[in-house]
Amino acid sequence: MFLWTRFKRAIRSIFGGAISSMENPKLILEQNIRELNDQVPKMNENITTVKANVILLQKEAKRLLGEVQVLRSKIKSAIQGGRDDLAQQHAIRFETAQANLTKCQEQLAGAKMAYEKAQQVKKAFMRERQRKIDQAQKALRAHERAKWQASVADALEQFEVGGVDQTHDEMIQRLDQETARSEARIEVALDSVDVESMRLDEAAENLRASELVEQMKLEMGLVEPSEPEESERISVDDLEPDDKTLGRSRTREV
Repeated sequence: MFLWTRFKRAIRSIFGGAISSMENPKLILEQNIRELNDQVPKMNENITTVKANVILLQKEAKRLLGEVQVLRSKIKSAIQGGRDDLAQQHAIRFETAQANLTKCQEQLAGAKMAYEKAQQVKKAFMRERQRKIDQAQKALRAHERAKWQASVADALEQFEVGGVDQTHDEMIQRLDQETARSEARIEVALDSVDVESMRLDEAAENLRASELVEQMKLEMGLVEPSEPEESERISVDDLEPDDKTLGRSRTREV
């Protein structure tokens, strides 16, 4: 007996581990959900059978009750007519019908009770079924999230292994260096240009344009000529040679 127990334990240890390794929890849970859903039509069919039995017994009880009432009336009529022999015949049939009615009513009560219990069992089963399905779906969703997280973790681990981090940082550093060199070239180019001279030339162009517009307005008679103040009159001869050109642009002899 002891050897047989050890032998069975050894067999279970061998095949139990193999079966456990072959089991796929995801597939088993999905199969469990399908089996739970498949049991609902079967349960509905059984409940329908119980309900049909109740309906049949109700009809039979109604028929027997009508037969009992008819026989009772016939017995009374035969007695009132002085036909005791006929009343006795109806009485035998009445007794049989009455017994059948009592038996049918008992069966009907049992069928109704069975139908109510079947309804209660169905409600309990549907609640338990939904609970198990919710648990299975929750576990399946968690499994899918875990698979995605595992793939992300694998990708993160491969960054270092595959040299992605090193190459990534190196390329960013090189781009930053190229950007810095380009910005430096712009600054050097701007420094090499005489920005102040450009501004003075732009101001002189604006002044000449303004004087030209004023001259056009005078020629068109749109404005009256105005006498410059003494402090603003500058003779060309009083200017330095380099300033004569600028002076001509700033004063006019009337």
